[in-house]
Amino acid sequence: MARTETTRDRTDALRVDHYPTRVSDTPQLLERSEPTTRGGVDDGPLDQAALDAFEQNGYLVLPEVFSADEIAGFRGRLDELAADPAVRADERTITELESDQVRSIFEVHASDALFGRLSADPRVADVARQLLGSEVYIHQSRVNVKPGFVGKGFWWHSDFETWHAEDGMPRMRCLSASVTLTDNYPHNGPLMVVPGSHRTFVTTVGATPEDHYKASLKKQEVGTPDHDSLHELIVGQGREIRQLTGRAGSVVFFDCNLMHASSENQTPYPRSNVFLVYNSVDNGVEEPFAAPSRRPQFVAATTWQPVPRG
Repeated sequence: MARTETTRDRTDALRVDHYPTRVSDTPQLLERSEPTTRGGVDDGPLDQAALDAFEQNGYLVLPEVFSADEIAGFRGRLDELAADPAVRADERTITELESDQVRSIFEVHASDALFGRLSADPRVADVARQLLGSEVYIHQSRVNVKPGFVGKGFWWHSDFETWHAEDGMPRMRCLSASVTLTDNYPHNGPLMVVPGSHRTFVTTVGATPEDHYKASLKKQEVGTPDHDSLHELIVGQGREIRQLTGRAGSVVFFDCNLMHASSENQTPYPRSNVFLVYNSVDNGVEEPFAAPSRRPQFVAATTWQPVPRG
């Protein structure tokens, strides 16, 4: 039967895909076509040295932004949520593939008042506005729990690859803020990053299955780079891998296209964080670029109400 052209087909044909991925059998390394840092020193709390560091490396660590008392409050609330049967039964809660312990709780800025206030806290949101050069909205939020001994890792990936392919995010005008709720040691599965990798977009192969998010939130396979591409990105281009360790209460800001990963936690020390994705209001999502349908609202917001200034 001949395929009938739809309005969506005609719309997709007119728009430009600046970062095509999951459309070829051969992966590619594409040069980024836009700036990383959009704002200046007069637009927020960061000085020029910090802005330059984010532009060059694709990430920035601000140590101990939140006090010990504040972090204790966040951790206590996270423990309450993880133990709540209603929360565990909610589709926004993702459990570990093998242990069934809570791995992540999504859309936490909307479902919980304390984490909602955190998402609008000027110590985080003002930095996001400055780096992105605009008002921002929350594209995604979650609390991540990496329990001692059973917390699994995340394979190397660029968040933008998924947000572009599956959520329809058109450009790289987005960043993540990770508020650390526990001390990050080299041995308890801290975030690993490749400085400078945000300037290269690594395409991936393999079509996106229907409802891919249900599997990928536990263990992502489609949308992850192949070994040869990673070798070229890191070794071939003379880059290094850094572990981001530090005290609880620090905030790690990193560009949406920064290549990053974390290993499993084989120690008794948990590693938890609040993960806030700030997208520019001028970069609202469209139809997915390489997926049969949108992911649900709790994974990828389709409305972009600006984060209130406080």
